[in-house]
Amino acid sequence: MVVSGDLKFMNSNLKKIWFPSKKFGWGWGLPVATEGWIVLGVYFAFVSLGLLGLLTRHISVTVYFIAFFLITMVLVVICYLRGESPK
Repeated sequence: MVVSGDLKFMNSNLKKIWFPSKKFGWGWGLPVATEGWIVLGVYFAFVSLGLLGLLTRHISVTVYFIAFFLITMVLVVICYLRGESPK
């Protein structure tokens, strides 16, 4: 792996890494690229809008948890595709 400033690249195809692997544990850490921060911001915006809809009783608890699960799965897939291999 080649490290250039805060951005990490894979040697095989110089793919820009958005999410580095965690130093301890399994998974990904905080984003190292602008695109990763945008993805994380959109994720939190959707979760917050869902909470707002839940608190104002515009959506049911079941709908919120289904939507939360789906948007979290989308985040995990993006981290898997655009991040380093989790350790």
